[in-house]
Amino acid sequence: MNQALSQPVTPRFTFDNSYARLPEVFYARIEPTPVAQPTLLRLNHSLASQLGLDVELLATDTGAQILAGNLIPPGAEPLAMAYAGHQYGQFVPSLGDGRAILLGELIDRDGIRRDLHLKGSGRTPFSRMGDGRAVLGPVLREYVLGEAMQGLGIPTTRALAMVATGEEVYRERIEPGAILVRVAAGHTRVGTFEYFARRDDREAVRHLADYVIARHYPACRDADRPYRALLEQVVQRQAELIARWMLVGFIHGVMNTDNTAISGETIDYGPCAFIDAFDPKAVYSSIDRFGRYAWDQQPSTGLWNLTQLANCLLPLLGEDEHAAQKSARAALDTYGNAFEQAYYGGLRAKIGLADARAGDDDLALDLLGRMAQQQADFTNTFRELCALSADDPSTDGPVRELFDDPGAFDDWAQQWRERLAVQTQPEAERQAAMRAVNPAYIPRNHRVQEAIDAAEQGDLAPLDRLLEVVSTPFDEHPDCIEYRRPPQPHEIIERTFCGT
Repeated sequence: MNQALSQPVTPRFTFDNSYARLPEVFYARIEPTPVAQPTLLRLNHSLASQLGLDVELLATDTGAQILAGNLIPPGAEPLAMAYAGHQYGQFVPSLGDGRAILLGELIDRDGIRRDLHLKGSGRTPFSRMGDGRAVLGPVLREYVLGEAMQGLGIPTTRALAMVATGEEVYRERIEPGAILVRVAAGHTRVGTFEYFARRDDREAVRHLADYVIARHYPACRDADRPYRALLEQVVQRQAELIARWMLVGFIHGVMNTDNTAISGETIDYGPCAFIDAFDPKAVYSSIDRFGRYAWDQQPSTGLWNLTQLANCLLPLLGEDEHAAQKSARAALDTYGNAFEQAYYGGLRAKIGLADARAGDDDLALDLLGRMAQQQADFTNTFRELCALSADDPSTDGPVRELFDDPGAFDDWAQQWRERLAVQTQPEAERQAAMRAVNPAYIPRNHRVQEAIDAAEQGDLAPLDRLLEVVSTPFDEHPDCIEYRRPPQPHEIIERTFCGT
């Protein structure tokens, strides 16, 4: 028998590892810690195809060994990235990838460079007292939330795969171990800059800034002041990202600077959640005891995080301290306008206003205020609003039912119809435009928990049903209409948890 024919066929990864070519002060080279019995739970077929990977080969036992980190594919250069970060406002000088390893970088079918990252792959030099492992619940949550964000059209990291390790992990209870195979445009964070700036390593800060410009913001190279242009671009992306979170009722939950991606993607889904009954002060994270990262605090937190980035870049922004600070302030001053354009423009679209007129922002904010007072469901209110007639209040029933006092909606609806009366857009076109920005489905907390509980018992059917609807959240799914239902009182999830 030909021995070569008996060898397993290995999926082919075409790596081009730019981060590994940086000086080694940026990372620690280390391989994943092998796990006992890797089992592929879910493979993201569409993402694998986008990355140019062979789905059938990835689904084999050999593929599972690679995705778990037991086998290192040719061309990979595993490393743990170094970074610091402000956590709830307190600076921690050395965090880094304590339970994650960057295998390498792939160029996808659109020519975009993507990190291939293993989360839960064992101890690294940055683990501190941690075990370097992840458990199934948070891994599944990040898989679902990433696909939901992708479906909503919001920049995000995504999961290529979810792998069971066959090992037990000790947290508050014994939980099944798992690894998330994460894909991102990049894993450089505000905290990466802080790591070197706080060490007064200006050369490393410059090197990192040049790397980020080359990888994420190449147009900045041709600007008169490239580093100022870089800061402005990061400010723009973060402002737009946070506005888009808020427009779908998303609360990140742990907006530390080490969880703020320079690429402008949503990263590190930990104690995150989507709002059910609208409350602008909503907090779900079990560790956010003072509401620092509540829904309505996210814009100010975003600016605070960007200010820390600006502080890191000061040596690159001007010839002297005064000039550098002036340049940084000017870049940061663009945040408010960028956020307001994205947020208020989004609110106008959600209530069906095709053009901007005086009073529109107040009209949208008035609706949010009434929703908060009446405990109206955030997602369903906006989705049901899409079907309302511009001149027939008899169509209002499904929305009115969402308010404890339906009269509170009636008062607003009268003003809304007066505004629509001066708009020339045909009603069918308005309704279609509203349905394109108001999702019918979100990964509601109780549904995510339902999928986690079932998966821990070996049943992945609830996960698959949930993924079906949140991956295409603007479509109607008649067979899964129950996923639009808000939680019953006994189903409400008041606290979400990190996976560390």
